[in-house]
Amino acid sequence: METGSHRLIHSYGRRRGRPLRANRAALIDDLLPRLTIPAAAPESPLDPSTLFRPAPDAVWLEIGFGGGEHLAAQAEAHPTVGFIGAEPYINGMARLLARIQERSLGNIRLWPDDIRRLLPALKPASLGRAFVLFPDPWPKARHHKRRLLAAPFLDELARVMAPNAELRFATDDPGYLDWTLERLAAHPSFERLGPADDPHLRPADWPATRYEAKGLAGHPAAFLRFRRRAEKP
Repeated sequence: METGSHRLIHSYGRRRGRPLRANRAALIDDLLPRLTIPAAAPESPLDPSTLFRPAPDAVWLEIGFGGGEHLAAQAEAHPTVGFIGAEPYINGMARLLARIQERSLGNIRLWPDDIRRLLPALKPASLGRAFVLFPDPWPKARHHKRRLLAAPFLDELARVMAPNAELRFATDDPGYLDWTLERLAAHPSFERLGPADDPHLRPADWPATRYEAKGLAGHPAAFLRFRRRAEKP
């Protein structure tokens, strides 16, 4: 994958699963183009609040939303917030589109591609919250370079997050949890929120996902919150 002169290494798995049912295929053809964020360039930064009418109180981003359960629930609970959902997996995108249609959710816009193609084009300090929930942990050591929350990505995410904006991260992979905590603890733009002694306590306003329900038969899920520092120390 190429973006400009830089090669992107996939941080996610497959793009497609089973063939879509006719009604979901129709949503991909008809509804997705109306909600897709237009391509932008870093030299002309996109203010994501302009994607919504009326202008939202804030814009929140969910990266890799899976089947869209969490994103749809958040959008329904916060109708004055604009939401961007990024998901390259077309079957997950179709599931979210079905939820958007069923619930008449008008405060969601979509990016059906690698989020690293969009972040450089966003206006600095334009996001009030970001969610990275159950990303692919790439557990084999030779695949760790594919993990999303590495330092270069955190740099770009910090750039587009407003001061005091919140980053929420969840995983059910203990190795990825430790790996991510190390990188966020070392990053000058983020500090951890909430109790550090038990990461397995779910915040009350954190809806569950279908993936999480399946994964709870193994390792318990960890739920972490971080704040974008107002200034670097």
